[in-house]
Amino acid sequence: MIGFEWPWLFLLLPLPYLVYRYAHPHSSAMNSALRVPFLDDFAEAGPDTRGKTRSWPMWIAFLAWSLLVISAMRPQWLGDLVEVPVTGRDLMLAVDLSGSMDQQDFVLGARRIDRLSATKRVAGDFIERRVGDRIGLILFGEQAYLQAPLTFDRDTVRTLLSEAVIGLAGRATAIGDAIGLAVKRLRERDESQRVLVLLTDGANTAGVVDPVSAAGLASREGLKIYTIGIGAAEMVKRGLFGSRKVNPSADLDEAALKQIAGMTGGAYFRARDLDELEQIYVLIDELEPVEQDPKKFRPKQALYTWPLAAALLLGALLGLMRSGVTPGRGHRGQGRGHRPGTDLRSVP
Repeated sequence: MIGFEWPWLFLLLPLPYLVYRYAHPHSSAMNSALRVPFLDDFAEAGPDTRGKTRSWPMWIAFLAWSLLVISAMRPQWLGDLVEVPVTGRDLMLAVDLSGSMDQQDFVLGARRIDRLSATKRVAGDFIERRVGDRIGLILFGEQAYLQAPLTFDRDTVRTLLSEAVIGLAGRATAIGDAIGLAVKRLRERDESQRVLVLLTDGANTAGVVDPVSAAGLASREGLKIYTIGIGAAEMVKRGLFGSRKVNPSADLDEAALKQIAGMTGGAYFRARDLDELEQIYVLIDELEPVEQDPKKFRPKQALYTWPLAAALLLGALLGLMRSGVTPGRGHRGQGRGHRPGTDLRSVP
């Protein structure tokens, strides 16, 4: 059905009539005069038989005004009532975009992919499953940025995560700043609903906030943090002198991540390959939700552009009528020679 956001603006409909009826223009008898280009036109003037024709501009103007009022009332198409399941949880994701996330130590099918691509694939599915949660996204590197505030629009959060690129927030890693930003954004929410999932592949090498100090602040604010250390434990690299095994996750500070999770009542997970990363998000996906009653809403679609466009078209038509321009004809009075005007100030 159709509804109006501001129906009280309907009271403006009689405004033009009230102005016409009660606001009389100021006139001066001393400056009044009748100017005509030539007196011969009076002889040709007869009774006015165009009264009906002259009433059309008034009706067109009234219709244009009515359409403007309707547009100002903000008409909307209201859809059917929809119930949205709400768990009551506010879940913030913090994803590392430092330079080390381009390490290609994950395998998808028969090809190697970097750590960020694996995160996008698994975390994207995790976001899609979080029906009823408010999801937010923090991207951090040398600095931490709020990429998406808490929202029920999971598709937008997933899109913003998929568009993230390595080095977008700098090449270093500011874990403490990411936790501090999450605390700032979640501190206004209920304590039983605050969850942060932090994924990184290194140690804190930048930022102004120490990760342990930030975890202490999160603990006082009732924010539970789940940390994920990502990166393979062993990788074969080939060189000029043969192959050798290296640890691509040597920079991962597992002790600090475990301490952060333990201080806030969360848990630490280690993701060495794509399967482990998927299992970690499945475990987090099974967190006990805070049940609330479903929320109901009606989808709305704005319709004000249609009456507004019609009013503008009618206004343009009125402008053409007032200027005397009609299709196929010029302005009135064209084709006659110019004669000096006669000022008849004595005409009664």
